[in-house]
Amino acid sequence: MSPKLPSSPLFPLLILLTLASLYFFSSFLSLNLPSSSSLTSQSHAVSNCNLFRGYWVLDPNRNPLYDHTCPFHRNAWNCIRNQRQNLSLINSWKWVPHGCHLPRIDPFRFLGLMRNKNIGFVGDSLNENFLASFLCILRVADEGAKKWKKKGAWRGAYFPKFNVTVSYHRAVLLSKYQWLPKQSEAGMQDGSEGIYRVDVDVPADDWAKISGFYDVLVFNTGHWWNYDKFPKEKPLVFYKAGQPIVPPLGMLDGLKVVLGNMIPYIQKEYPGNTLKFWRLQSPRHFYGGDWNQNGSCLFNKPLEENEVWNNGVNKEARQLNFVIEEALKGTDIQLLDLTHLSEFRADAHPAIWLGRKDAVEIWGQDCMHWCLPGVPDTWVDILSQLIHDGFGRTGRL
Repeated sequence: MSPKLPSSPLFPLLILLTLASLYFFSSFLSLNLPSSSSLTSQSHAVSNCNLFRGYWVLDPNRNPLYDHTCPFHRNAWNCIRNQRQNLSLINSWKWVPHGCHLPRIDPFRFLGLMRNKNIGFVGDSLNENFLASFLCILRVADEGAKKWKKKGAWRGAYFPKFNVTVSYHRAVLLSKYQWLPKQSEAGMQDGSEGIYRVDVDVPADDWAKISGFYDVLVFNTGHWWNYDKFPKEKPLVFYKAGQPIVPPLGMLDGLKVVLGNMIPYIQKEYPGNTLKFWRLQSPRHFYGGDWNQNGSCLFNKPLEENEVWNNGVNKEARQLNFVIEEALKGTDIQLLDLTHLSEFRADAHPAIWLGRKDAVEIWGQDCMHWCLPGVPDTWVDILSQLIHDGFGRTGRL
């Protein structure tokens, strides 16, 4: 005979209470213990969105992660020490990408993820501006960071707690170039004082021998590719295999040929296990004239959307970006397109606050580089997220 179930009226109630307890307990676990799939979807929510398109919002609770005492500042960009007006307002704007959240870098977590790895910047002073922001932010996690200058680096820092090096190699044209006075070279253009010889197939010495050291590289060029830097009296003349290129190339065609040689060199010397980025142009905001024509950028707030597209001050930057983007097609070098988000920030340059009384008289306002703390801190937020995503995809974190 099979046993009889208890006939007490309390038995069904006990079963219901037990099932209810199990349900609420499992619900609590699902809410408070994120699964690997939910963490993956969160990561994809960032990596699949376009961090480079969005808008700036005023966030009065946003404060810089470092101040004027950071030892990696460059004097002209140290806008706190130079008492740049409205700096607290300048640093209260937050970049919000369309459709996703850009997390602010956590320097402790980032250096922990980058332990025993190295990051290098190669290019002109705008990459140095970028580097200075990065170093000051990372120093928050390691105040024992030391200045570092080896392997041809212009400047950098070593973070001993994490065995991480972050540095900058100055190479404004990427290719090697040198000044040749007129008397040492035949075939000069009339009226020239000499030429700058550019060997399009030879990388500049400062970064030619860094292969194997860096796990992440950030390249840029473009800000020196203009006739302000190289006027007709001191033109660029392009060489390949030791011989002048005939017919002679203009500035933009010269850039295309340099890119056509340097990008394959990068691909060869720094294979797929090196995470590679190319930062597009940092916009200039000279109004009323260029840097040497009393151009000014005394703004108190970011530009509006219509001002960004209608003011025309960065048409050349967009043209250079197009050339670079075309040259990078088919490579594993990721675009770091910081142009658009930076175009709004005409308010965030050092302008007349350059740390020297005669600086403006000598150099004019600086409406090209950026105050630190400032806009490059947002560049760091984006780059750090892309580095995290990149190493996550390759399983190197």
